[in-house]
Amino acid sequence: MQTKDFDSFFERLREQTDISTQAQLARELGVGRAAVSLVKKKGAVPPRWILDLSVRYNIDSTWLESGLGLPHSEESAEAFAEDFTRVPKVAARLSAGGGSFETGGEIEGYYAFHKNWISSKGNPANMVLMEVYGNSMEPELKAGDIVLLDQSKQSILAGGIYAIGVEDTVMVKRVEKRPGQVVLHSDNTDYSPIFLGGDELENVRVLGQVVWASREYQ
Repeated sequence: MQTKDFDSFFERLREQTDISTQAQLARELGVGRAAVSLVKKKGAVPPRWILDLSVRYNIDSTWLESGLGLPHSEESAEAFAEDFTRVPKVAARLSAGGGSFETGGEIEGYYAFHKNWISSKGNPANMVLMEVYGNSMEPELKAGDIVLLDQSKQSILAGGIYAIGVEDTVMVKRVEKRPGQVVLHSDNTDYSPIFLGGDELENVRVLGQVVWASREYQ
């Protein structure tokens, strides 16, 4: 009998990957062990986990979720390649607070998007996914949100949300461009605007515009 509970999902995952413990699963997904324990208690595995793991290990997502079909389907793979494109999630973290110094560009994994949808946002080759930390952009963006960043969109448009690099700090803010000055605005009114001008502008980099965000509810 096919089931969608956590234990059955985890057993299938163990069959097809080198993941053998819940701690390894947590590391692979980039979540805390408590998140895995909570999912096990609730029973329902988040669709994002299924998608992430199926793409990373080339496993049929339907089989991984429910046990239906085969773990590796050539037809499924061909259909996937035809209809979907993969976008990398990088290790760099966007701070929606005082700034993040975790700016590594290492790829942590990939997320799949339907080609028609993502092409309406821009060229997928220019896009990366990054995680938000901090609360300065609440309620628009919250800690833990995954944002889709179009790195080709570096021209500042009024009201747009951008990933901004200031020296070794990476932030996500609403950006306003003024003569000789750039202002970084937070949606959270507890945070004051950041004014950058003069020599400071030499160290300011627009990394790209946020074009989409995903939020997982616990």
